[in-house]
Amino acid sequence: MPRSRIRILNIKETMPTVEEARKMLIAELQMAKQSGIAAIKLIHGYGSTGVGGALRPALRRSLLLRKKEGLVSKIIFGEKWSIFEHDTRYALERYPELRDSDLDRSNEGITIVLLRD
Repeated sequence: MPRSRIRILNIKETMPTVEEARKMLIAELQMAKQSGIAAIKLIHGYGSTGVGGALRPALRRSLLLRKKEGLVSKIIFGEKWSIFEHDTRYALERYPELRDSDLDRSNEGITIVLLRD
């Protein structure tokens, strides 16, 4: 049975500070790249207040920087994780195992990350 090239990273689970979460994310991205992981489903949460928390925007900014640096090829925010979005269709064609219960649910608490080949 082939090893999955998809990883689920639940950062919100340990309730880290923004800085701890950024460090965890960067370390996980580098480790994933080295171990042949192609895509990460990042669970950062939306925030318990109902108006959003600090992790989501901070981690998304960090991902955008990693994209500029060339580590990440595509970032699909959970609210765009829909079969009607071009990047989602591209990701699902390459990695069908990404299809899960969050697809088409506009979940702002997740982000799909495709790593550069």
